[in-house]
Amino acid sequence: MSESSATGERSPRWSPGRTKICVMGLGYIGLPTASILANKGYEVLGVDVSSNVVATINRGQIHIEEPDLDILVRSAVNSGQLRAANAPEAADVFILCVPTPIRADHSPDLSYVRDAAEAIRPHVSQGNLIILESTSPPATSDKIVVPAAVPDGMVVGRDVYVAHCPERVLPGRILLEAVQNDRVVGGVSPECAVQAKAFYETFVNGAVIPTSAVAAEVTKLVENSYRDVNIAFANELSMLADAFDVDPWEIIELANRHPRVNILSPGPGVGG
Repeated sequence: MSESSATGERSPRWSPGRTKICVMGLGYIGLPTASILANKGYEVLGVDVSSNVVATINRGQIHIEEPDLDILVRSAVNSGQLRAANAPEAADVFILCVPTPIRADHSPDLSYVRDAAEAIRPHVSQGNLIILESTSPPATSDKIVVPAAVPDGMVVGRDVYVAHCPERVLPGRILLEAVQNDRVVGGVSPECAVQAKAFYETFVNGAVIPTSAVAAEVTKLVENSYRDVNIAFANELSMLADAFDVDPWEIIELANRHPRVNILSPGPGVGG
């Protein structure tokens, strides 16, 4: 937890054995994150609305496909460092890893973020760190997480810390990339960024780069957009090659010999 120094400033004190973590959402990001932290030595409570998911995890099993995740979850549950429940409890760090699906009108559905933030609100106390990892539109941390999760009377950046730290992992490599990849941590205030950075540095080997919450939210969307555009380009190129009866794989291989060209392989489209 955070402790006050002689000057009145708060210094980061996040560490295994001293810090309790509550992970909201036990899907493709939440469960690997919870199991990594539990095996690091943190006491972790994973929360999910599905009773079947909760029961599965408490048996030391998994409900999703990800290489080696079953081993990590079983180890964490057997050691007593990880357990699952349908409702949150008091913790030092709350991590929101809930879905943000797109509606039919192409607008983001942020109801899961709001519900998770409201669920932890009764358990948030002085010195807590609240992290949103879900991919979200700019200002979600400020306009949804803060008002929904932070109790009245608490000042963000002084009494409680809120940050957006988007995941940037590839399915099939989540356990590796969650630890090895560089992470962007965006604080709602500079002090929030300091606290979030200190927390991620306890288990991430890549660089942990602090910024504002809005900058982190935009960065994640830019990363996704960049990938989407490049995947679309590769698929358009494949159709063009077919129209001229040439091998698209050969075209891509030849084009990629240019020192500043790196075209992706055609595929079924954007997924994840």
